[in-house]
Amino acid sequence: MSPDKLAKYEEMKQQLRQGSGEEKVAQQHKRGKLTARERIDQILDGGSFSESHAFMTSRSRDFGMEKHHYPGDGVLTGSGTIEGKQVWLASQDFTILGGSLGEQHAERIARAQDMALRTRSPFIQINDSGGARIQEGVLSLDGYGKIFRRNTKASGIIPQISLILGPCAGGAAYSPAITDFVFMVEKVSTMYITGPEVIRAVTQESVTQEELGGANAHSRKSGNVHFHCPDEASCFDTLKKLLSYLPASCESYPPVLETGDDRQRETESLAHIIPQEGTKAYDIRKAIQEVCDNDTFLEVHKNYAASIVVGFARIDGQSVGIVANQPLVLAGSLDIDSSDKASRFIRFCDSFHIPIVTMVDVPGYLPGVTQEHGGIIRHGAKFLYAIAEATVPKIALILRKAYGGAYIAMASRSLGYDRVLALPTAEIAVMGAEGAANIIFRREIQEAENPELLREIKTNAFRELFMNPYVAARLGMVDDVVHPKDARIELVKSLEVCKGFERGTANKHGNIPL
Repeated sequence: MSPDKLAKYEEMKQQLRQGSGEEKVAQQHKRGKLTARERIDQILDGGSFSESHAFMTSRSRDFGMEKHHYPGDGVLTGSGTIEGKQVWLASQDFTILGGSLGEQHAERIARAQDMALRTRSPFIQINDSGGARIQEGVLSLDGYGKIFRRNTKASGIIPQISLILGPCAGGAAYSPAITDFVFMVEKVSTMYITGPEVIRAVTQESVTQEELGGANAHSRKSGNVHFHCPDEASCFDTLKKLLSYLPASCESYPPVLETGDDRQRETESLAHIIPQEGTKAYDIRKAIQEVCDNDTFLEVHKNYAASIVVGFARIDGQSVGIVANQPLVLAGSLDIDSSDKASRFIRFCDSFHIPIVTMVDVPGYLPGVTQEHGGIIRHGAKFLYAIAEATVPKIALILRKAYGGAYIAMASRSLGYDRVLALPTAEIAVMGAEGAANIIFRREIQEAENPELLREIKTNAFRELFMNPYVAARLGMVDDVVHPKDARIELVKSLEVCKGFERGTANKHGNIPL
């Protein structure tokens, strides 16, 4: 081969590796950020990256763009493996035109999305961009539309994950919002539709970028972010752990892994974790960790809508989705935000054949004018719809309270739960004993010489007669009442019983943002 051609090849490859030069790379590092290639190197198995369309460049010649033609047009795309499993990626390069999205930049991402869908592989996008490339006008907006449509077409078919590792502003934020899981890094990531300056001009509100769209704001307030990480390294580690629970697509099943935990392990401490007093709070995470395989619980949306806890875990090596009430927050009540949080997680699990295990200790839907006017009926209905629609195995373990409509959402066989287990401490009823006694025996209590004494007597009688799991078990609404020490063993058995419930692996539905 001609030495000139080889020299040209080496020159072009060097341009690809350098991006827009050492100075820009140094600035990226100064911000505490890795470059696009460094991120891919840390995420993928060594030597597995195969880049696609590396030499595509912008066709724009307007507004000085003729001076800024870089191979790749500010984004890296291609395929590689994570712990041996194929994925497709797009990693925006902030050192080139601020990672701005133009026509060819968007085309590269869209082609990677197409290949991920065709190969039935997870798609990971790394967002680090100032937004639409203004110099390319409507072509940039058209590019976003292509990406959004592909996000939507792939929803429920392949897992889609977004890592926000820099700015993600304007229309760019909608692609991550359509994907299944969003990661942000403390003091590195920002995401918003309109920035602080526009907000100040329009509404006279003063806010910093971090306050408006930082990782803390989105993980705690807006709920747009599922994983809030302290740095990029922990972000990549959590990404790999998340992928270990998921199948490559809706046409395969989650991997079963050996965890070293005994499937016959007794859960002696569960009885001590759950207080006997119905009004006493405890951390549901301790109960989750007790019944699941050791150190396998990966919480999702940890800081948002904290009255419910959701996440992935393993039981006897099998990937499961955990949905559990958190008595430490609002006594574990379901509210607007927790209903949305649980519903979308349930729909994701159903899309990818991950059995759902609910751990129930719920006094009901949260009362209040704010909740009613905010649409608790509509939002609460999402939870009911998601569970009723799901065809994966659904197993409920009632720990303590299971009242009213929230019981139906969390544990009702009539809604479609395949197996319902209850501890002896379970209380299944329309409402708590005191509230029920006040309604049923209202006149007797009002006319009694000592109303408070009679109220206490009637409350205790109602609790004794109706507030126990055996009433529901006699009616066939509870499959079995189990000793706390046998809870894990019975969950293992229940998963085996339900293993053959799902037939076929066709795509069921997308995972629409809720």
